[in-house]
Amino acid sequence: MIKIPPFVQNLKPYKAGKPIEELMREKQLRRIVKLASNENPLGPSPKAIEALQQHVQELNRYTDPSSYELVHAIADKYHVQPNHVICGHGTDSLLAYIVGAFTRESDEVLTSEGTFIGIYVSVRKAGRKIVQVPLENYTFDLDAIIDAITEKTAMIYLANPNNPTGTMFERGTFEAFMKRVPDHIMIILDEAYTTYADHHPDYPNGLAYDYENMVVTRTFSKAYGLAGLRIGFAVGPDAVIESLYKVKLPFEPGLPAQKAAIAALDDDEFLRETADLNRKSLAHLRKGLAEIGIEQVETAANFILTLMPDAKFAARFCKECLNHGLILRHVDTFGIARGVRINSGTMDETEFALSVIGDVYRKLNAL
Repeated sequence: MIKIPPFVQNLKPYKAGKPIEELMREKQLRRIVKLASNENPLGPSPKAIEALQQHVQELNRYTDPSSYELVHAIADKYHVQPNHVICGHGTDSLLAYIVGAFTRESDEVLTSEGTFIGIYVSVRKAGRKIVQVPLENYTFDLDAIIDAITEKTAMIYLANPNNPTGTMFERGTFEAFMKRVPDHIMIILDEAYTTYADHHPDYPNGLAYDYENMVVTRTFSKAYGLAGLRIGFAVGPDAVIESLYKVKLPFEPGLPAQKAAIAALDDDEFLRETADLNRKSLAHLRKGLAEIGIEQVETAANFILTLMPDAKFAARFCKECLNHGLILRHVDTFGIARGVRINSGTMDETEFALSVIGDVYRKLNAL
């Protein structure tokens, strides 16, 4: 009989939510609004859709393993060198490659409790040990992370803004942190939500730095609306990127994803519309949640972390909202047991969400 390594036996497979169509049939609902996955409520970039339509006849061909056109488009857009860029199947894929390429079995990866679940999964799937320090006011405590470094620490993961809390650390704090980190420790700076935070005057744009021990990951899933195509990119020193090319799957990302991403990078108007809608939607959502009496965390992303009385209440709250056609995310698996994450939607979706949330919250509080 084959032997399954203990670290694989201890893993839990990802459980996606039911498809919206199935939920509508099962619960006999006329409408379902999904505000659980931080997706763009405007849909994909129109330029990305056009690019997909133009290249659909090329689906019989293997894609360029180096993503040459996309890599150069990213390099031009963000003023970085092409040999400092690599593309993959979204942030999850890139995190797995980075952990696999730059850690050994005896190494430890250091991060915070209550951050992106993808890093926990990537580390554990590789059979590595993950060390977590508590958040401070739902924000990365960079001083505590420094204090937790040991001789086994090979990598540190940071998310800015953080998912699922939406909080961000500022430029001065980040730069002071980087001065204290030993240069042999790899820093992953996950900037999946940078579009929603980069207007802040103190936001530390990772691509503006040139640290030899840091790699920045970004995604097209959120602001650009390409979650269904699974595409992201990483920027880092040439030696780091060269190593990542050695471990990544050769024909990743696929041709449709590459073509759509190239076009989306050129769609500045769509990005402005996305950011504008996010600001309006979140402002309305914050105001409505405050009126209902729900505790919430200040956000720099496209979602709000709400805090329920306890974990049991949070689970029941999400279940009851689902019964009324509203899909939210209980973030207990992220490490915040009483947290429920709600992303921005269209103004109509936000109004619908507040109506459901108000009814459900008051009902559960009355029990």
